[in-house]
Amino acid sequence: MRIVCLAGGIGGARFLRGLKAACAAAAPEEPAEITVIGNTGDDITLFGLRVCPDLDTVMYTLGGGINEEQGWGRTDETFTVKEELAAYGMEPQWFGLGDRDFATHIIRTQMLAAGYPLSQVTEALCARWQPGVRLLPMTDDRVETHVVVEDEQGRRAIHFQEWWVRLRASIPARQIALVGADEASPAPGVLDAIREADFVILPPSNPVVSIGTILQIPGIRSALCEKTVVGVSPIIGGAPVRGMADACLAAIGVETSAQAVLELYGSDLVDGWLVAEEDKAVSLYGVAVEARPLLMDSPEATRDIAAAALTLARGLASRAGGAGS
Repeated sequence: MRIVCLAGGIGGARFLRGLKAACAAAAPEEPAEITVIGNTGDDITLFGLRVCPDLDTVMYTLGGGINEEQGWGRTDETFTVKEELAAYGMEPQWFGLGDRDFATHIIRTQMLAAGYPLSQVTEALCARWQPGVRLLPMTDDRVETHVVVEDEQGRRAIHFQEWWVRLRASIPARQIALVGADEASPAPGVLDAIREADFVILPPSNPVVSIGTILQIPGIRSALCEKTVVGVSPIIGGAPVRGMADACLAAIGVETSAQAVLELYGSDLVDGWLVAEEDKAVSLYGVAVEARPLLMDSPEATRDIAAAALTLARGLASRAGGAGS
């Protein structure tokens, strides 16, 4: 099997771990080839270092180095450098980079400064972690998600990470914009991976600033529309599975529901849609909707959810001729 997944941060990374387990169980003698197209719209430069939160979360999670309790950052982490920077009064102090994590960002920044594109840098970093998937950034070009807010300081644009991490999305977003997307191109290998895939799976990542961001890179959505695509709803019973996807959906005028997210993606993109049992009434013409438990509250439950997506995708791809939707 050749599978492409689009992924953001914690939810996407944990789903991918379940997908690897599901693939191993389904075909133990024939390992699946999984290509992950990672969101880079969350990327930010801090203390002169380029930080790619979603790429690193996927890499650490699948490579066994993630802090399992919080879902991001390194396990057995210390924060001596962060504390020393704070003692000097360096900002921002609201973004918690750990000492082990700093090493990743130092290497990435040095390689980027030497002229290596992000896709090659990511490949080099993955050589250490051996995540068991091919991890590609959505683009080698620099794009960043900015959020327009309005508070006592007036109407202003801030980096997505400030809105998400420092403000915890407590101030309503007036607009969410991916700066640089119009001029960006898919990273090398992205379109080829989609073209060669048997099917594509959209994990339960944020539909606006993770999956939605990847879909904004010119050429990616149109390539996906030629394939069998199955998505897993990130919304259960009108609430996000985790995180603050509801704040992001509100910013673009979309209801927080499995139905609304499916309609946001559209039947031209999605062929199959997994929803929670409480959302079994969800429907959209041309889309096969299946209901089942969707809480990824254990490795076994996550594997079962991924297996259900795998089964649905294989069935739909087979009926479509195995190559396209």
